[in-house]
Amino acid sequence: MEITFENVRDIIVSTLSCDAEEVKLETNLVEDLEADSLEIVELSMALQESLGVGIEDEDLEKIHTVQDILDYIKSKQA
Repeated sequence: MEITFENVRDIIVSTLSCDAEEVKLETNLVEDLEADSLEIVELSMALQESLGVGIEDEDLEKIHTVQDILDYIKSKQA
């Protein structure tokens, strides 16, 4: 399955209760969407559940933007 920006955006919107218009590739999860560490973990679990690819705990601190999420997921699928 091809993971698209739209797939990830929808999961972010659902998990962080934000508007889809707020989520762009360059959107910073903490600075722009005000996600805290618990919400980032919940987002990782939601990605795992929906897409079959979660973000490893040790990699969470390296994830800052929506683009980082997409790059990470695509690297794990390769």
